[in-house]
Amino acid sequence: MADIRYYEAGDFDTVVIGAGHAGSEAALAAARLGAKTLLLVTNLNSIAEMPCNPNIGGTGKGHLVREIDALGGEMAKVIDKTFIQSRMLNTSKGPAVHSLRVQADKRRYHEVMKRVLENEDNLYLVEDEAVRILRDGNEITGVLTRDGAKYNTKTVVLCTGTYLRSRIFMGEVNFPAGPSGFSPANHLSKSLEEDFGLKLLRLKTGTPARVLRKSINFSTMAPQYGDENVVPFSFSNIDKNLNKEQEPCFLTYTTPECHQIIRDNIERSALALGDIEGKGPRYCPSIEDKVMRFSDRDSHQVFIEPEGLSTDEMYIQGVSSSLPVEVQQQFYRKIIGLENCRILRPAYAIEYDAIDATLLTRSLEHMDFKGMFFAGQINGSSGYEEAAGQGIVAGINAALKVQGKEPFILDRSEAYIGVLIDDLVTKGTKEPYRMMTSRAEYRLTLRQDNADLRLTQKGRDIGLVDDERYAGFIYRKEEIEKEIARIKKVKITPTAENNKILEELGSTDLTNTSSIYELIKRPELDYEKLAVLDKERPDVRADIVRNVEIEIKYEGYIKKQEIQIRQFKKLETKKLDKDLDYKMIEGLRNEAKEKLQDIRPESIGQASRITGVSPADINVLLIYLEHKRRQNEAS
Repeated sequence: MADIRYYEAGDFDTVVIGAGHAGSEAALAAARLGAKTLLLVTNLNSIAEMPCNPNIGGTGKGHLVREIDALGGEMAKVIDKTFIQSRMLNTSKGPAVHSLRVQADKRRYHEVMKRVLENEDNLYLVEDEAVRILRDGNEITGVLTRDGAKYNTKTVVLCTGTYLRSRIFMGEVNFPAGPSGFSPANHLSKSLEEDFGLKLLRLKTGTPARVLRKSINFSTMAPQYGDENVVPFSFSNIDKNLNKEQEPCFLTYTTPECHQIIRDNIERSALALGDIEGKGPRYCPSIEDKVMRFSDRDSHQVFIEPEGLSTDEMYIQGVSSSLPVEVQQQFYRKIIGLENCRILRPAYAIEYDAIDATLLTRSLEHMDFKGMFFAGQINGSSGYEEAAGQGIVAGINAALKVQGKEPFILDRSEAYIGVLIDDLVTKGTKEPYRMMTSRAEYRLTLRQDNADLRLTQKGRDIGLVDDERYAGFIYRKEEIEKEIARIKKVKITPTAENNKILEELGSTDLTNTSSIYELIKRPELDYEKLAVLDKERPDVRADIVRNVEIEIKYEGYIKKQEIQIRQFKKLETKKLDKDLDYKMIEGLRNEAKEKLQDIRPESIGQASRITGVSPADINVLLIYLEHKRRQNEAS
């Protein structure tokens, strides 16, 4: 940029750069914890925008939304106000993988979140682009903007999404642009490289075309309806009725003709042309990736999803592409029901800058630069929910940093957010990271239904959970405990009448007196079925019944997992010095020395999860720590 005469624009405790899902949560968390917070966004119309899929939640991701809510975040509340369809996924499987997924009215979601940000005390929202971050030694001192402002600050949270030097690709056509037609952020990357010496990565993601509703033949597609009884995302709405008329989605399929057009033009994709440097998301591949990798498949699923109530744009889930627009117009029309479709917005791939997240601590602060936090896609993650989960943690820690308090850390045994952050900062990623239930070792205890029981007290202790919300949490917790205690005392004797009832319920006779608690453990029985034997049962809320039943049915498995968690925490409590010189520790393999020196784990537990560090290396570290402990005691 040309030389600019910067003016002093004010002093802040925290400056959050970017107001996507990460930035919105980060700014709200910091401001609510008392930090005077500035939120910079290049365009106010991009606040909490959904440039890709018009939904929140899904497998693994729904857990993140519930956890953000339990900590005192905003995403769940906003989507509860703006959803147009709601479905609970994986209900035929165990409760560990049940995940709520809802279709969003994208424009309404943006509007509601923007209003929340505008009206938050202690939060200042400004449309401007950050172009440089200032530091004095290893401490953050300020932010310069495109419009000539200099903001003095003690901490900065970078939530830049896919905007850093972003570039759009559609076949041979490519140009600098951010998602959804917004402008890219072309200057901040230079500051990160030159002022902080960061080596930036290039990552890639993409989005499908948007098609005009009236040009779609829905009669050849299978409708997908929402659940009759809506389960809210926010625990503050758990006792409220959110049922309303919902918009249907539709399931259709690609065809062999569609695949052939893609194969015939594959050399014209931006990836094949070699224009894209970055690696795309493994679990959300483009349609050309799917066609080429699964050449034996004649068809792939395609979901047609409404983008909102104020538009007739339909999102074509599963058909992202970096092929030329003219080719898109051909192959989209070979999808069943899209024979006469009119594309309003073409599919595209987008490439952008990100950092190596192994340079961060689990508080999401840079190891070498005090007060510099990162959250969201700049850390190599994908998805709105992953971004928001990092955002609330980074915002909390930016505020705590200013207040001179210890950082807020969630470990892998406490939350999916902890799994997400630990994976990013310990292992890093070469492709956009997506949260899935399979990434969590302790998923039976990290269910979406108990996120409030796990995390609300932590949110309260930090200062994000208000009195009303906390009272609701205490009520739920106590009612669950009270009902479990009650049904343990309700004894059912082996009378002919009781055994006949059990037989009618498809269960076996009693030979000894048993409690309702013990009967619920039988696979064929549940809390509701046993109401006939529980004569004095009180009126218990549905969400409480659900938790009671899960705790009883999975008691044995949960206890085993709790033992594993205690073992896990033992290694997490064995702390490693940030400045430890691993090259001087005898017995470590060279690869382990290099990896440990680069990542600088906070504990033995984190060290054990670093790729290239073996169990033998961990034993060497444990011996080293024990030797150091004895030396310290002797001195």
